[in-house]
Amino acid sequence: MTPTISDANVKAALTAIESETATLAEKVEMLIEMAAGLQNKPKTSQQLEDAVLLYRRGLELCTPEMPMLQARCLSGMGTALRTIPSEGANLLLEAKTSYEKALPILQEHASPEEVAETQMNLGVVLQGLVNFHEATMQDAIQAYQKAAKVFTGENYPQEFAILQNNIAIAYLSLPLSPDKEKMRQGMAVQSFEAALKWVTLIDHPSEYAMLQNNLANALQYLNTSHPIENNLKALAAYDEALKVRTLQDTPIEYANTIANKANVLFNLPDNIEQPEVGNPNNLKQSQAYYQEAKQIFSDYGQWERANLVTEMLEDIEKELSALSQ
Repeated sequence: MTPTISDANVKAALTAIESETATLAEKVEMLIEMAAGLQNKPKTSQQLEDAVLLYRRGLELCTPEMPMLQARCLSGMGTALRTIPSEGANLLLEAKTSYEKALPILQEHASPEEVAETQMNLGVVLQGLVNFHEATMQDAIQAYQKAAKVFTGENYPQEFAILQNNIAIAYLSLPLSPDKEKMRQGMAVQSFEAALKWVTLIDHPSEYAMLQNNLANALQYLNTSHPIENNLKALAAYDEALKVRTLQDTPIEYANTIANKANVLFNLPDNIEQPEVGNPNNLKQSQAYYQEAKQIFSDYGQWERANLVTEMLEDIEKELSALSQ
């Protein structure tokens, strides 16, 4: 078998361990560096599995006099484990354990930023574990809020944006009683808007587009007495996201956003001053967006999304048919 880049890296790292010229701490540092290299934009899940293997070897070599190296092995391993594609909860549970072991050591020896990064990563894992009933959304929000004390918008706009986005999505997923639904949605919108105060189209295009798209999603489903006003705000936010999300650069994200925009148009009257007249023009624009999204989803094998869009197109056909009678 031809060795892959991943195999060669692992071999090189483990060979370095045998070197008599390196100290034990240097060997662990080499393993951490090599594992981090595998984790950076991995092309296969095998590279992530190799990174876990290197971190485990690093932990075996750590002595009690190397608390920071031990914590960095644990934290790095947690991130590799949570990134490996998996259908079950086992890898996420392993990642949670790794982060939880690393945190007390980091809190004692590391910078606030390193602690906050681990809390942020733990929040992502806890949010993933909610689906398996192995954590609660409140646990995830708590971890994010601890990280947000360090990653402020002023000093760390990108990290702050990701945190606020994750907090907002967590709020929207909280199982609350109907009377608290409005409050939950409002808190989510506030989180998206707070992040957008610090994230700009020029400096942070990816985060900016993500936040605008997710803010628009929250606005169009917001339980409010001003649905038309919120839908107009949602349209404006989707248009902001589409300044970054293009068919050429990010086709799936682009298709998601135009499908979301189509949904707003489906529910928006052509003339907001005379809603009773109906919305044939907006329905046709909605139809065009959905048709484009369906084509992209089909081209990229996103069959579930393509099927959902097909259902929406059928609804539009019915609406247009009813308006023409």
